[in-house]
Amino acid sequence: MPVGNMPLAALLTGDGRHLVLTLGGWRQQGIQVLERASGRVIQTVGQPGAFLGLAWGPGGRTLYVSGGAADVVYAYTWRAGTEPPAMLADSIMLGTAGAPRGDRYPAGIALGAGGRTLYVAENLSDSIAVIDLDTRRVMQRVGTGPYPYAIAVAPDGHVYASAWGGTAVNVFRADSRGRLAALRPVDVGRHPSALLLNADGSRLFAVSGSTDRVAVVDTRVGRVVRWLLDPSPGGVVEGSTPDALALSPDGTRLYVAEADANAVAVFELSAPTSGSATASGSDGLAGRLPTEWYPTAVVADGDSLWVVNAKGRGSGPNPKGPQPDVPLERVDPRAYTLGQLDGSVTVLPIARGAALDALSRRVAHANGWDTPGIVQSHYPPFEHVVYIIKENRTYDQLLGDLRQGDGDTAFLFFPRGVSPNHHALAERFGIFDRFFVNAEVSNQGHPWSTAGYVTDFTEKTTPDDYRGKRLEHDEAGDADVPAAGYLWDAALQHGLAVRNYGEYAEPAPRGPADSGAPMTRARIASLQPYTSASYPPFDLTIPDQRRADAWLAELHEYERIGRMPALEILHLPGDHTAGARPRRPTPRAYMADNDLALGRIVEGLSHSRFWGSTVVFVLEDDAQDGPDHVDSHRSVLLAISAWSRGGVSHRFVNTTDVLATVEQILGLPSLSAFDHFGRPLGEIWSDTPDLRPYTALTPSQALTELNVASGPDARRSARVDLTQADRVDDDAFNRILWRTIKGSGVPYPASRRSAVQEFVRGR
Repeated sequence: MPVGNMPLAALLTGDGRHLVLTLGGWRQQGIQVLERASGRVIQTVGQPGAFLGLAWGPGGRTLYVSGGAADVVYAYTWRAGTEPPAMLADSIMLGTAGAPRGDRYPAGIALGAGGRTLYVAENLSDSIAVIDLDTRRVMQRVGTGPYPYAIAVAPDGHVYASAWGGTAVNVFRADSRGRLAALRPVDVGRHPSALLLNADGSRLFAVSGSTDRVAVVDTRVGRVVRWLLDPSPGGVVEGSTPDALALSPDGTRLYVAEADANAVAVFELSAPTSGSATASGSDGLAGRLPTEWYPTAVVADGDSLWVVNAKGRGSGPNPKGPQPDVPLERVDPRAYTLGQLDGSVTVLPIARGAALDALSRRVAHANGWDTPGIVQSHYPPFEHVVYIIKENRTYDQLLGDLRQGDGDTAFLFFPRGVSPNHHALAERFGIFDRFFVNAEVSNQGHPWSTAGYVTDFTEKTTPDDYRGKRLEHDEAGDADVPAAGYLWDAALQHGLAVRNYGEYAEPAPRGPADSGAPMTRARIASLQPYTSASYPPFDLTIPDQRRADAWLAELHEYERIGRMPALEILHLPGDHTAGARPRRPTPRAYMADNDLALGRIVEGLSHSRFWGSTVVFVLEDDAQDGPDHVDSHRSVLLAISAWSRGGVSHRFVNTTDVLATVEQILGLPSLSAFDHFGRPLGEIWSDTPDLRPYTALTPSQALTELNVASGPDARRSARVDLTQADRVDDDAFNRILWRTIKGSGVPYPASRRSAVQEFVRGR
């Protein structure tokens, strides 16, 4: 059943006739009411903000909904038997006068045991707000661990809150008025999110999202008494991403939504684990039920499970863009990749025995787990990998005019005259016209490219981040760090030399007396010792030629000493462009600069002693910034080396397949289930090297061409925040690019074919 944009939570009505969902998407936020008998959405209520929390008041007559970035809890009067049944009655304010909107960010909510108190997890202020429902005011705030997510209240009044950015569940005792006093927290593993109490409150289930485990806490003694293991096959550290829980009515079966496995895991519980004398299971994973993309909530009721899938059936064709006489403000938000992802609700049977086994096999096949695993490919004698990450282009935008590949010139932004090196490198070393990025946007794109995994924190907060409503951006401490770490961590652990150029980097602080050239530092501590101080981070006032200069200077030093790092990671971001921003380079000039920088890097490497032992992979972190006639996720991949066979490859490749290839070449372990079950590029190499050096081509497009200083697109671009990658409404930004390059008389095109899901793994 299709529902709205990025549903995150679900709650049954008391009579079981309806399912209420929260929508936390980029395009749409609020609640939806689903009629279970017909499967249709009977009501949609928009809110300025929405996130995770749903709770019924006493008697099921009031519905409380967390307001996310709006810093409120919405109270709806529920009128059973009417349509629509929910009527907004009040808003309970959490923010304080003069504070920025969104500094509290209510997440999970739960009613106190006496029914007169509401507990609210304030995700961005690391606190629980205790609300007196008679006065509708906050009567107390208590501190929690970082990024509190879910709240659970036991029958005895004890309150539990998961710290999404930490490792603990905070525990509180409530007095007769509902005020809280902190008790000793319980360590339940990294990134705890969903919480669930059994009927008598003696057992608390808490998921550890990035370690694929569920902690079972005996609340009477305040400690973990069992770990339920929920990994993908193959011994990988992360990749299932449990993020929601439900118990069978008798409390003997636990259902765990696995966001990244697109499944619900089924655990048959033992008596000690469940707290139920009738339970007879072994606490093992009994099987899995298939869902659609990224399940975020599961409700057990009778003989069925109702599963909410945040991304539903995935991306589809982009809608038509505006005509010249249609203002950008009236553009259909479904034109943007985050706006394409409508959720769904799947109804699953309570399967057992052979039926559960058959459904488990479907899950395994859909995830590629039923293959023998990655076979070690035979590679040329590579000793060095240069991994270049660029910004946001689709295949058609950049290579749509290559006749050898499946391109569409109607979508072309940067033809050969603007990007001659990209064209020449693809023609000599190989054209990949079925490369798809794993990410929708850069918040996800850089972790996918360097870690093969994105935490549920990043997935669930990205929509508001890209709406400009969530206060922090990019790194959020430990909350968005994958448990297995990053590619450079694996390389260092295996004794390989690493060098980083601009990835996860920022300008280093400068003192008043500093007069030298600006320096760069890493934003991630583990990367700092290996980060080039002279290579500029993301900054659209700095041309990519300076980045090429800095990299080539270090290459010359490696040439002198006869050693080059085994792994180099470069961020080459100029193809992001600044749109029509006044007095900035035009999009054509930005792309030409980026193209020449890439050509110079390959030229320098090909003239060095390392050419025969090095492979260069070039990809975009995501493809959010443009149209493509195959899919909005299709993007640009180059695999450059003296051993590259060239030609056209039509096989499916995604970001984590490239990461798996890098790992095999360098002898590194997998970082997640995605690269572990990936399909490395083992078939694209020649038996003999072509050691001819590459000569960089100079674009015919001038690198110094500037945007005009006035006009509507110039004014819109001037308001775009270009201090960090992708702090911008990218659909609107891309339309500015289109008109800047093509002129106002050429209508913006729309995608014409189906989603990436048609290219199934194994085809």
